[in-house]
Amino acid sequence: MRTPELFDAILADLSRALRQVDASQIEQLQAAILSADRVFIAGKGRSGLQMKAFAMRLMHLGLTVHVLDDVTTPAIAAADLLLIGSASGRTASLLRHAATAQGIGASIATVTGNLESPIAAAAKTLVHIPASNFKAGAKSGQDSVLVMGSLFEHCLGLVCDLLIIRLKHALGVDESAMNARHANLE
Repeated sequence: MRTPELFDAILADLSRALRQVDASQIEQLQAAILSADRVFIAGKGRSGLQMKAFAMRLMHLGLTVHVLDDVTTPAIAAADLLLIGSASGRTASLLRHAATAQGIGASIATVTGNLESPIAAAAKTLVHIPASNFKAGAKSGQDSVLVMGSLFEHCLGLVCDLLIIRLKHALGVDESAMNARHANLE
């Protein structure tokens, strides 16, 4: 395929998947983020990279946010939210994090490709991205020109960006305030 056709195919895949995301799930996740004292972000692999970018944007909005597995991450508490991004919803370390948070009484939310996963079952708030579904350990789901689960990861990043836009407006934060929080030790 030529580059223009590949771009068209990628955009079509993204559009097809994102148009299936339930808007009420986005609203519920926004409410969960806004009601939490602190937001703890978790994800592994490429989904984890998208979630770290989301954590940075939440910080730019002025929210108190921590990325799990960072040495400066404090203990989670009952008034906090653990937000997990995971296509499969079965990653062992993320399951352990969810169990710990659940035991403490913290809220759990997930953005996932697998409604039948243990993480989805543990989550009080869930956003389903029908882009890369995993069932019974075997990958299945939407066909895409993108390789190796990239459709989920790109959709995850865009869902997180959509949330940032909504949160920015809900909090009344302008771009200059976000820019003032941007890293200056680079």
